Amino acid sequence: MHAVEMLENLTPTRDRNTVRIAGVDFDAIDAESVLESICSWRDAGQRGYISLVNPHSVMLCERDQEMQAAVQGSTLILPDGIGISLGAALLSCDQCGRLSGPELMLHICDQGRHYGLTHYFYGGEEGVAEKLAENLSRRYFGLKVVGCYSPPFRAMSDEEDAAEVARINAKRPAILWVGLGAPKQEKWMASHAGRIAATTMIGVGAAFDFHSGNRPWCPAPLRSAGLEWAYRLACEPRRLWRRNIDSFLFLGLVASQFLATLGRQRTNQRKLPGIRMPLPAARAKSNRLTVMKVRRSTGSAIMNSR
Repeated sequence: MHAVEMLENLTPTRDRNTVRIAGVDFDAIDAESVLESICSWRDAGQRGYISLVNPHSVMLCERDQEMQAAVQGSTLILPDGIGISLGAALLSCDQCGRLSGPELMLHICDQGRHYGLTHYFYGGEEGVAEKLAENLSRRYFGLKVVGCYSPPFRAMSDEEDAAEVARINAKRPAILWVGLGAPKQEKWMASHAGRIAATTMIGVGAAFDFHSGNRPWCPAPLRSAGLEWAYRLACEPRRLWRRNIDSFLFLGLVASQFLATLGRQRTNQRKLPGIRMPLPAARAKSNRLTVMKVRRSTGSAIMNSR
């Protein structure tokens, strides 16, 4: 398929149910719906890419216009991390759930077998992609892995990049899993949109390390309690302490959004015509006026009788 032809059907046509949190429009969608979307794109010959965005990624968007454009250009933007869940709760966005990259990868690799989805793993340190493919194939019998590659950390030349794109396209995977870390993976997907002959690219970052066994994954009870960030910080304090500061900066953005929304609501209430007080208070005042009128009328009648 030529690049021009791929660009014509790059972004699937769909109705998006989104929730805006700290300037990012998150899709209110669960893992099963993500899988269904991928299958429908494949059947319709459509293509796109999926970004999983956590508080650190949101703050990267604030500081990096290229990152912001890459995330905004995603076909789906999924909420990743307990910080996004807390932000959604503060803004009363109940429909915004949480989808972590490692958990989404396991779900799609497992359930995708029923739909014949094929997978290509691109990212991680040398040998990580191969180990990831081996572990997942052992865990999910019948998983169709068509290729894997760990690119060098240095910038690839145009010739090297074109050669790798050609290798991926020769395999024509349904899903190209990208594990380059933020913001590199989001920018890579955005710059390769229209060039990769995969139904979708999904940026999952640390999922490559966790499921390959290169780094320990947070135990399930701690993940359920929303403490994965603390576990990872304890395991890699030197690498992750800076990005955890972004979690607090993100909550500051959410708090500003909450106060701005609250201010607009109060302004709109003041602008509503004919409304001076809540309905129960208005009724109480009306009742008091009626009693006063009755008393005055009674008093006048007594005076006139005298």
